[in-house]
Amino acid sequence: MNELLKDLRRKIDGIDNQLLDLLNQRIEVIKQVGELKRSQNAIIYRPEREKEILHRLNSINKGGMTAEAIESVFVEIFAMSRNYELPERVGYLGPEGTFSHQAAESRFGAMSNYIALGSIQSVFESVDTGRIRFGVVPIENNQEGTVVETVDLLAATDVKIVAEIPMNIHFTFASTEDRMENIKTIFSKDIAFKQCSKFLKDYFEDKGVELVPVESTSKAAQLAMKKKNSAALCSHIAAKIHELPLLFNNVEDSAFNRTRFLILSKSFNNQPSGNDKTSIIAKVTDQAGSLAALLNDFTNVKVNLTKLESRPLRKDDQFKYWFLIEFDGHADEPRVKSVLEKNKEIVKLMGSYVKLC
Repeated sequence: MNELLKDLRRKIDGIDNQLLDLLNQRIEVIKQVGELKRSQNAIIYRPEREKEILHRLNSINKGGMTAEAIESVFVEIFAMSRNYELPERVGYLGPEGTFSHQAAESRFGAMSNYIALGSIQSVFESVDTGRIRFGVVPIENNQEGTVVETVDLLAATDVKIVAEIPMNIHFTFASTEDRMENIKTIFSKDIAFKQCSKFLKDYFEDKGVELVPVESTSKAAQLAMKKKNSAALCSHIAAKIHELPLLFNNVEDSAFNRTRFLILSKSFNNQPSGNDKTSIIAKVTDQAGSLAALLNDFTNVKVNLTKLESRPLRKDDQFKYWFLIEFDGHADEPRVKSVLEKNKEIVKLMGSYVKLC
């Protein structure tokens, strides 16, 4: 048994040696790609190229690696490669350990240079001023709806959408207290209280427990670690970072709780991937039928609209609105381009990017 195990381990060591050699060969090619891109002032991060690579690898995969395993490994390889091409800063809605942090790492890998920022507005401002190359913010949850601050800032700033990140959201209930009856205060982000309302009702209804909203679930874990008789609804990673003991996992109401995040950049244009989504902002006139006319333009060229949301214009004392519209297709496709060109006076293109949800 011991000799067999040693033999298997030697085989693994040999394969690891080959993997290391191949990765070093990849890095040498990546360095050449980086030099070429820098000479042409080209963009380093290309979501559509990464998707193309993953699709190709899955199509030729004949072994035990699942699609999820392939993506997990290659996300880190992509991140490492980008750092050799050109190290870039990635900002996210902090502090460390938030779901935005998890979303950022899921696309940029553990090696990237991350900056935790205190608010969604700070992420937008840092991208808009060029202090960071990419920013990651939440835009909507499939249980609670849109993050209005993100939508409003898309209209107010000059940033572009690079990519979307759909992520399953799981909450843990963590505390230094080992008895539930000792808990008198629970910290979390306001939306987390809504998403875990059944758990809170089952365990704490009529118990006089105070629900204290804070700016992030990571902050909640930090506060619960310091304050006696308290707990936090937070992510698993936040509890781990702040060394807060876990009492319950997956306390969210819905097993299908999902948040969509956006990757933002100052000036960015993705090439068509064949499966894209486009986001625009439309400020239609007060004339009757102006919104319907815009929507009909998309219908006439058979473009599928996936999202239509109104937001207040806030220009005077009237009730006027602008609209966030999303649809299938890329802005460079002829049929989409024709609609955008026709309505260029009222439409602002936010970006076309690989469709993931």
